[in-house]
Amino acid sequence: MVARKAKEIWEYGDFQTPAVLAEQVAELIQQLGFRPKSILEPTCGRGTFLLASAMAFPQAKALVGVEIQKEHLTYCRKQITRANYNDKVRLLHEDFFTLNWESILNDLPEPLLIIGNPPWVTSSELGMLGSKNLPEKSNFQGRSGFDALTGKSNFDISEWMLLKHLEWMQTREGMMAVLCKTSVARKVLIQVWKKHQKIAKAWIYKIDAKKHFGAAVDACLFIVHSSIEQNSPQYPVYKSFEAKNPIQIIGYCDEILVADVPLYKRWSHLRGTDSTHIWRSGLKHDCSKVMELKREGGKFRNGFGQKISLEDTYLFPLYKSSDIGNGHLREARKNVIVTQRTVGEDTQQIAQNAPRTWKYLQANKEMFEKRASVIYKNRPPFSIFGVGEYTFAPWKVAISGFYKKLDFKVIEPIQGRTPMVDDTIYFLPCGTKEQAQFLVDLLNSAPARQFLSSMIFWEDKRPITVELLKRLNIKALAKELGRDIELETIENRQTSTSRKGFEQANLLAA
Repeated sequence: MVARKAKEIWEYGDFQTPAVLAEQVAELIQQLGFRPKSILEPTCGRGTFLLASAMAFPQAKALVGVEIQKEHLTYCRKQITRANYNDKVRLLHEDFFTLNWESILNDLPEPLLIIGNPPWVTSSELGMLGSKNLPEKSNFQGRSGFDALTGKSNFDISEWMLLKHLEWMQTREGMMAVLCKTSVARKVLIQVWKKHQKIAKAWIYKIDAKKHFGAAVDACLFIVHSSIEQNSPQYPVYKSFEAKNPIQIIGYCDEILVADVPLYKRWSHLRGTDSTHIWRSGLKHDCSKVMELKREGGKFRNGFGQKISLEDTYLFPLYKSSDIGNGHLREARKNVIVTQRTVGEDTQQIAQNAPRTWKYLQANKEMFEKRASVIYKNRPPFSIFGVGEYTFAPWKVAISGFYKKLDFKVIEPIQGRTPMVDDTIYFLPCGTKEQAQFLVDLLNSAPARQFLSSMIFWEDKRPITVELLKRLNIKALAKELGRDIELETIENRQTSTSRKGFEQANLLAA
């Protein structure tokens, strides 16, 4: 029984809202001056929001609650009856994804308040559970290519639901007030702005999810007011319900979501395409216990604790995100097997060049075949990604995507071998030490940090991304710092020497 209940909680993202929090939400809506004539809670659970709304808005003519779990609905009905709201509240035992919502909405007078706490669960989690509690498959985020294949098409169910709510409101006057992950609120705003949907105002109020739900996640109350008017896409974020001044103003500028609108506008002239300095991701292999090894004397120990003897031919020093984030760069704690020099390269040559390495890989072939990502499908055995000529650059300027600070580091060769980085790290390949040190000085400057910070949402799991870094034009940055001629001189000087450095590194990899 306990196991079944745990699965249900996971499957339905079932975090029931405490009564005190629901009452605080209703009170805040009152303070914003909104007075609904009807109230809809599309996933009402045990009914705390319906009760709080009925008390806060006695002028509302109709309240509708919809819930898929019969047990919750039974409890909700008892609560509604006990509070004597049966004449105003209508409860429906229905599935959000199959219900004819238009038939419900057409009977509700405006202005309409859509309120609640949608499920806190992702599509991939439901897929793992074999759940059918999902919307019909559609590429509503517009993902394509490698992003979709590597999991970026995964989405929160609440994101899909909130976008549906806002679709309903395009032809109606009303307000949506929902509890959700802060990242979901931002994603919804991006979709709304991309679709040019109308939003008069929007607010984000942070909540303590650990206190209210026992969930270690950055969460908020997300409020959107729709009307005929559409204001400038800049919206305040408040630390709490009681806060009078926002802690930040987020907005949609130059086709991207920014975390600090005033700061972004201050430094937006640094944005632009830079074809000379191209940010890259590190190696992706999804088989760390086999591919990542610790050197012990003349041998290596893998993630299974096995001690093995391998040729150095395909072995390179490896830096992980923690190494970059903590500045542990004097020596690499691990080595990694780099099976390819370009994506899709035939790996059969390993058998001839390094027979012990090939035998080791073959012995662990089953581990590679278990890799879940479809990017490895129909590829040569033991394939990796995030590899190319740039991978073997003798010098790199790197930053961790996970660590919550802008701190760029120089990575230098180790005993003539160019270090590799994993796929949580982003880097600029450099041909010389001079170039790497100059670029790291530019990137750690105040203008660069402020420009990048204006677009970073630090609460994200991976706040720094390749997409973010690509927005900074290093040539424009050098000009801002009065170092553009110096940059040009160094780039021209390193061009003649970097080819030699790259060739030497690739010879070592051959």
